Amino acid sequence: MIYVNVRAIIVKETLTGEEEVLIQRRVKEEETGKPFELPGGRLEKYESLLDCLNRELKEETGLDIERILDPLDKVETVAKDGFKVECMRPFAVYQTIDGPVDSMGVYFRCKAKGCLLEKGDDTAMIGWVNLERLQSLLEQDEFSGVDKAGIEFYLNERNRAHAPSTSCLTQS
Repeated sequence: MIYVNVRAIIVKETLTGEEEVLIQRRVKEEETGKPFELPGGRLEKYESLLDCLNRELKEETGLDIERILDPLDKVETVAKDGFKVECMRPFAVYQTIDGPVDSMGVYFRCKAKGCLLEKGDDTAMIGWVNLERLQSLLEQDEFSGVDKAGIEFYLNERNRAHAPSTSCLTQS
């Protein structure tokens, strides 16, 4: 059996212009280590990715999605026999290629609104961290395996987008 998940990289800008990301701790009884993670969870049968993202975000943090930051280019089709398919472009996709759980999922970068819960559905220590703290937690291996990869991808993409561009001109 393969599990399919959605994950949210919720970002906000502080008054000083610094970017922060929402993280939380997983506090399920059967899980050891209580790693930090990003909000998200498993799709229910025939649940759309965005419906799942909204549901999981609300259950775990109390927040609602305000907007998705990357263009979705969403298409929904219905075949003659009524078979419905949704296709879109998320921020990133992951797949476990080894380990205890066979899973794949998608990450969406988004902004959220509402009031944070002190404790959510199997989550605690819900809060915002700046990118320096996010990087530090990543280096200390404080994230779940799935979200470790997702956060590395996010930070790499962010660094690439904010890297100074250079162009060289030569004269002949």
